[in-house]
Amino acid sequence: MPADPEIRDVFQPAQLGPLRLRNRIIKAATFEGMAPEALVTDELIDYHRRPAAGGVAMSTVAYCAVAPEGRTQRGQLWMRPEVLPGLRRLTAAVHETGAAVALQLGHAGPVADARSNRAPALAPMAGFNPVSLRRDRAATPADLDRIVRAHADAARLAAECGFDAVELHLGHNYLASAFLSPRLNRRTDRYGGSLRNRARLALEIARAVREELGDRIAITAKLNMSDGARGGLAVADSLQVARWLQDAGSVDALTLTAGSSLLNPMYLFRGEAPVKEFAAQFPLPQRVGIRLLGRKFLRSYPYEPLYLLERAREFRRALTLPVVLIGGVTDRAGMDRAMSEGFDFVAMARALLREPDLVERIRGDATTQSRCIHCNRCMPTIYTGTHCPLIGTDR
Repeated sequence: MPADPEIRDVFQPAQLGPLRLRNRIIKAATFEGMAPEALVTDELIDYHRRPAAGGVAMSTVAYCAVAPEGRTQRGQLWMRPEVLPGLRRLTAAVHETGAAVALQLGHAGPVADARSNRAPALAPMAGFNPVSLRRDRAATPADLDRIVRAHADAARLAAECGFDAVELHLGHNYLASAFLSPRLNRRTDRYGGSLRNRARLALEIARAVREELGDRIAITAKLNMSDGARGGLAVADSLQVARWLQDAGSVDALTLTAGSSLLNPMYLFRGEAPVKEFAAQFPLPQRVGIRLLGRKFLRSYPYEPLYLLERAREFRRALTLPVVLIGGVTDRAGMDRAMSEGFDFVAMARALLREPDLVERIRGDATTQSRCIHCNRCMPTIYTGTHCPLIGTDR
């Protein structure tokens, strides 16, 4: 359990590594779809400025790939000299609101769309990729060394651009998470087999970023508790990885997530599965295929408040490292429950799409309820600029 057993006030200032935040509420990283040239746009800046002005302590930009082949698709930020001026404008705009801003860094690995990126997707093993309908290339040790170094270099540039924190993406079967998965990683070299070997890439990334940054800015990691897929990463193994990260001192906090963008995305989101809306984003014949078969991939899981809490409790009990709870945090009651159970921070995502000022309204009136109905129709909007399609309706 945390060293301080006293129940925290979610609206009081809090320490995250070297960073002092004005409260304990973070806007979670959610892909914005607002960088069509892989560069920062005014729309992307405004997307993060609005929840920052609306009361969150920190907004997380999602996500910035550390290498061009590490993007989920071509219209996504990746760290290079051309992107730095825009990132500086973004951090300045968020800081003007009094909030902090984090940059999520990662490599999409098998979640990358090789067709869109015009580069092979890297994975623990070579094989057919249902995302791009092409074959993944097995990452070599030289590839992995390059990617580890790229995380450190990207983190340094993020600090130079004014970011207050970086979040390392170790979840959702992106590259580091794919290596953690027994289902996706059947290698026989030093990156496969035992859990320690499968965790090697994630641990090396975190260590390299810490060595590069020291305590200059905060370092957090988003880690799957479970992949939500048969044969994937299970809770017991994830908890051991969390302990290794804690013992190494390489991260200042963990955000506990679940699900696989490759195998079972709705395991994280819960609520309605917007198959029809996703299908509408694609041309024929893909549209017909998604309408007919989409529910096998976009499975439906009932929504309930704090839906990751039960599993996250195991991590909270076992770790002294600060922990961020996500998943169904939409009101003051949920925030207070998370604080009472020892979590250090809470993170919000979908509810802030419909109401960027929700946190400030909750602070003013503890009975405020989110208008998010968990329909997940925001998910297909990533192709045109992530937003809540219900804004302006009476629903």
